[in-house]
Amino acid sequence: MSPKKTTAKKKKAAPKKTRAAATPASTKKKVAKKAVKKKTLRRKAAPPAPPLPVEERPTEELWGLYQLARKKSDAEMVEKLRNILMERHYPLVKYIAERLLQTLPKSIELDDLVSAGLFGLMDAIRGFDPSRGIKFKTYCTTRIRGSILDQLRSQDWVPRLVRLKASRIDKMLQRLTGEYGREPTHAELAAALQMDHAELSREIEASSAKSMYSLSEKWEDRDDDSSMEKVDVLEDKKSTDPIGELNKRDMMSYMTRSLTHKERFIIEQYYQVGHTMREIGEMLSLTESRVCQIHSNVMARLKGLFGPKHTTLLM
Repeated sequence: MSPKKTTAKKKKAAPKKTRAAATPASTKKKVAKKAVKKKTLRRKAAPPAPPLPVEERPTEELWGLYQLARKKSDAEMVEKLRNILMERHYPLVKYIAERLLQTLPKSIELDDLVSAGLFGLMDAIRGFDPSRGIKFKTYCTTRIRGSILDQLRSQDWVPRLVRLKASRIDKMLQRLTGEYGREPTHAELAAALQMDHAELSREIEASSAKSMYSLSEKWEDRDDDSSMEKVDVLEDKKSTDPIGELNKRDMMSYMTRSLTHKERFIIEQYYQVGHTMREIGEMLSLTESRVCQIHSNVMARLKGLFGPKHTTLLM
């Protein structure tokens, strides 16, 4: 074999090597394209994300579900959605109750107002129609406030008409006080209200006689436990006043120190104990007329002893 032929064979074989070396790169590209296609197919075939639970959905969407559940008469779903809506609007009920509590007596509890407001919120949810284009907050505020006021009126034993008349009288009294620079007389107030004297007196008495106070309220506006309650300082008219009893005893001892034993006994039994003349006569074995005679003589002597200025103390 000649050397020229061998070189020709070598030149022809060189392109085969380049083709063989280029083959692995092309196969890698094909494999990469197939992998990308598989990933895109997997993404397309992936299941959709699960819907959010009812508790996490926005309020606007809950109203749509609530109306749909009412149309389908699904009582269980209606109750569930209503409870969720009430929980979301509970801060609004508490806010309205706190605002009203500032104008009410301290005997009214906040929890009672909130409880009454929740009933109003429940009625508002039941009667709300989103298709009218009204915000639910605007709609339910009036219902909540009205429910709380109805609860307060039901606990009041004074008729509403009497309360309205009392408010009218109070407003007129304040207006006339500002105009005159002093408190108006009864006749001026009656003329301004176009009422006669007797009618105005009845209205004032009816409105002011009915008041309610809590004995558990603090006597002083302090938060510490040292402040007393009103029940602690309430006067017990049936109890005995020790200072008054000592004064009466000293006065009786001073007045009867010049009397005999029988005369002192009659005065003490009649004025201190409260026995009748007949009962005192039975205790002393005397007639009722004799006891009255002794009592009259003693009173005449005491009047002359203390003078006319002290007659009111003896009679």
